[in-house]
Amino acid sequence: MTQQGVRWSADQVLALAPDAASRKAGSKLAAAGPWSATGSSPEGAVWGLCKGSGSTPYRTAVDVVGGSGSAGPAYKCSCPSRKFPCKHALGLLLLWSGGEASVPAGQAPDWAEEWLAGRRRAREKREAQPSGSPSGPADPEGAARRAERRAERITAGATDLEERLADLLRAGLVTAEQEGYGLWEETAARMVDAQAPGLASRVRELGAVPASGPGWPVRLLEECALLHLLDQGWLHRERLPDALSATVRTRVGLPSSPQGPPVRDEWLVLAQYDRTDPKLTTRRIWLHGAASGRTALLLSYGAAGRAPELTLPVGLVLDAELSVHPGTGGLRASLGEQFAPPTPTRVRPPGGTTAEASARYGEALRDDPWQESVPVTLDDVIPVPDGDSWQLADASGDTALPLAPAALSRPGLWRLVALSGGAPVTVFGECGHRGFTPLTAWPTGPADAVRLC
Repeated sequence: MTQQGVRWSADQVLALAPDAASRKAGSKLAAAGPWSATGSSPEGAVWGLCKGSGSTPYRTAVDVVGGSGSAGPAYKCSCPSRKFPCKHALGLLLLWSGGEASVPAGQAPDWAEEWLAGRRRAREKREAQPSGSPSGPADPEGAARRAERRAERITAGATDLEERLADLLRAGLVTAEQEGYGLWEETAARMVDAQAPGLASRVRELGAVPASGPGWPVRLLEECALLHLLDQGWLHRERLPDALSATVRTRVGLPSSPQGPPVRDEWLVLAQYDRTDPKLTTRRIWLHGAASGRTALLLSYGAAGRAPELTLPVGLVLDAELSVHPGTGGLRASLGEQFAPPTPTRVRPPGGTTAEASARYGEALRDDPWQESVPVTLDDVIPVPDGDSWQLADASGDTALPLAPAALSRPGLWRLVALSGGAPVTVFGECGHRGFTPLTAWPTGPADAVRLC
């Protein structure tokens, strides 16, 4: 049950928005003017009527708690918007974040109660299922045959890719610039046909390297070497240690299932951001366990134009179980049972120095050579300019981490600089071979987390 009066901040609510336009439209509806019959319950429900362009106001309700197997809010609105959540749900939650004077406690109206009751019944049904019920395929022999056929296709695709890479090196890297992106797109399409989406994704990335500026042949050679290493890992996977074999399977694009007992903890939401392409939106949510000390990554997906359903705004803490997937350093996890709704907190994760962050990335590469970055919290660092770039320098040392090129063009950089004002801050982000990407920051002293992504 939620604690009455524990409400999210406006920044946490806006983190739910599927895009910038929704944030702007939702903010306009954060005033009491268009709303009537608003209310909230101790169980985490919020509802209200929002005046629209028609004669009938839109009925909007939010289940802040979500449910077992579903973190974050669920939404219902009678408006025709296909965005998730719509501007009315965002506006209602922003109003609710202002306190009980804006959205008082009360009894849900019939239309909201009917929806909430349906969600409660669904939760109870899920929770009533035996925990030991079989979760594998109904036809294990058929599943094994399908897995074998897919492995054969991937092997054929990896073999073909090895020939393409060898041809490129024999002809010289300059041919990659002459042939353009079409060469790689055709090869990527073959990897898709081979049911190896991980290989297809890495091949597509090669197509952009020749246009990446001075020094591109070196970068292309490095990426080709990593792709060759992944190919060889797949073709000789039976000779690899179990953990590395699992990592190779994940990197080529095979799905994985959690293994081992779930880990229950108070999980602090460190960061949430989306990566989009024409077909898919991938949401990455970083969590840190207060007792276990484990950092975990949740992934959620949405079709093009729709935000993923899993949403956990930064600065919340969640009492829940996570189940870890094999491979990739044990970072990937799936969300299990929740024992309490997400609530705001000012707790921050323990951090280290920039030198320790670099060492941690080096150790990760030993177990997963294709790891682009690792999650890291830096304590007492100051953002300082470095020529045309920026870096995070240790306040009490002589080491620093350069910011990744992609971070330099984001507004989060200037938010971080303003938050610091020349003073040390705590920063969580991803540390990799391109540099450090800041995602969340905390100023010195007790204060809420500030999203940078």
